[in-house]
Amino acid sequence: MAACEHPLIVLPTYNEADNLSSLVQAVLEQDVALDILIVDDNSPDGTGVIADELNHANPDIHVLHRPYKEGLGPAYIAGFKWAMSGDYDCVFEMDCDFSHDPIELPRFLIEIRNADLVIGSRYVRGGSTPDWGLKRRFLSVGGNLFSRLLLRLKTHDCTGGYRCYRRELLQRIPWDAISAQGYGFQVGAVYYAERLGARVREFPIKFWDRQVGRSKMSPDIVREALKYVVRLAVFGSD
Repeated sequence: MAACEHPLIVLPTYNEADNLSSLVQAVLEQDVALDILIVDDNSPDGTGVIADELNHANPDIHVLHRPYKEGLGPAYIAGFKWAMSGDYDCVFEMDCDFSHDPIELPRFLIEIRNADLVIGSRYVRGGSTPDWGLKRRFLSVGGNLFSRLLLRLKTHDCTGGYRCYRRELLQRIPWDAISAQGYGFQVGAVYYAERLGARVREFPIKFWDRQVGRSKMSPDIVREALKYVVRLAVFGSD
């Protein structure tokens, strides 16, 4: 398949004022030509203001302001729809807290040449979560295994959020049918991608815990994801 000539990173933010500028700078330092779309959910800490300043300084950085916090899934869907209104041929998902190392971006663009969806995976050989505690590791590994078994998924890291989609797959996945707001959204995307016959590739990454700010993970997000997976397994759709 053709190489990606016009990639975009969709970067959801909520209270990431301490991370945003440095993360964007780290992305721009990679030897890749791409645009960045910051999707901010009206962060009270001023993240949206910083995003606007970055946009004014660099026309390849774009900002989508949303009126209130709805969760990860709706933020990504809004970003994907914005991307599809343009001419982007590959679209990334990426966290703003340095859990996803920007140094991996060139690898994604190599792997996507032979795939429809590429996932930076914690759970293939060579992948790791080196600074996680036992409880968080148990929840993540258990959640992935639960999702894979119930939904009969081939993807090893179906909750991972460091991804690159080809435009053609983005256009085929029924995003409005995925109601999960938290990390269950990632499982739903993989579920539909595999059902559509998409070529999903994984390569190993190290996933680092955030160094600044508070984790967005909560018991409510875990419960929502588990309920969402069960609905998909029982009904085949949400």
